[in-house]
Amino acid sequence: MIRHIKTAQAPVAGETDDGITKSVQALLSEVEAGGDKAVRDLSLRFDKFDRVSYRLSKAEIDSCINALTRREREDLDFAQDQIRTFAKAQKDALKDLEIETLPGVVLGHRNIPIQNVGCYVPGGKYPLLASAHMTVLTARVAGCGRIVTCAPPFQGGISAKIVAAQALAGADEIYCLGGVQAIAAMAYGTETIDPVDMLAGPGNAYVAEAKRLLFGKVGIDLFAGPTETLIIADDSVDGELVATDLLGQAEHGINSPAVLITNSEKLARDTLAEIDRLLKILPTAAIAAKAWADFGEVILCDTLEEMVAQADFVASEHVQVMTRDPDHFLDNMRNYGALFLGARTNVAFGDKVIGTNHTLPTNKAARYTGGLWVGKFLKTCTYQRIQTDAASALIGAYGSRLCLMEGFAGHAEQANIRVRRYGGRNVPYAAAVEPADI
Repeated sequence: MIRHIKTAQAPVAGETDDGITKSVQALLSEVEAGGDKAVRDLSLRFDKFDRVSYRLSKAEIDSCINALTRREREDLDFAQDQIRTFAKAQKDALKDLEIETLPGVVLGHRNIPIQNVGCYVPGGKYPLLASAHMTVLTARVAGCGRIVTCAPPFQGGISAKIVAAQALAGADEIYCLGGVQAIAAMAYGTETIDPVDMLAGPGNAYVAEAKRLLFGKVGIDLFAGPTETLIIADDSVDGELVATDLLGQAEHGINSPAVLITNSEKLARDTLAEIDRLLKILPTAAIAAKAWADFGEVILCDTLEEMVAQADFVASEHVQVMTRDPDHFLDNMRNYGALFLGARTNVAFGDKVIGTNHTLPTNKAARYTGGLWVGKFLKTCTYQRIQTDAASALIGAYGSRLCLMEGFAGHAEQANIRVRRYGGRNVPYAAAVEPADI
């Protein structure tokens, strides 16, 4: 039996807000029509930030890198090494393919990097430099030809640590631009910014809606919503650990769901008590407490099967498993953005340093997609060739009949002309090639 010890007081965001959509549509139209001038006007309006050019010079970028302390540089290098290593391993798992399916018939595919990629790194509330690793660096490992990246100003100026992370990750162009104006500038292009083919990276509700509206004109990585975390735990761990990990993700924003699924009522009660205690000392308690009050849940299950079913139903962005046998959930769960197996790891490791990508599906999108990874920056494109006359005539005969089954005479003639030329058969115009004619 499944019981809710604590339920969410507010519905999890899922539907698009009409007000946000209208505002974003208007802003996108401004940039599409007004180019650089509109970008500057919007940067002044929303960020109170003005420059002759929002693209950072090499000297500015070098200054940001040089401003890092030795410890900061070593920490950034360590994080980027982990992410690069895993992304390279993922890319190595993607193989080009060529096979001969019939004598003389060769089919294949190539994994082709997207040429122009725009990466958004959020930084208005917190300077989320980790997003530079996850987007820019992953695109660089994929082999993308040109990587443009934008991040908003932080506290009225260039966010030096974000810029350093963007540059060290391999960005070709770095802009101090935020919000919808940054997304629009990369997608539409301006007088000074060439457009991109794909947008990647998280952002606030306005950035996410801009990406959604632009999907089709450009590719995007994911439809992103507020950060979500789900912890699956049994009595092998304690309430303090669970509460710490729930609040660690709830501090992302006041609309961030944090959910515990457990088969231990004692752990559930202890976790609730520990959350109350920790909220008295957590520096970001104002945000985390609101998120927990409105979107926090504690779900009590009797069996492992119920825990798996509930977890798949939640389909959370982050799923942290702290049980005696975490591999049971690795083997049986189907809907999650990323799994964090065992008490020794946690979502913050994935957010910042361990090597897997932190741009992950939200709003139950884990039912049908995984997160950002090197493969998102690659197009798997197929090709075919026929090497013999006999193979062309054979495929042509089948193709002729199949096309005419659908009523496509022009399609059939593409097959028929090859049966005539390479098979030496006299096929009437727009007629099916009969088996005896092969």
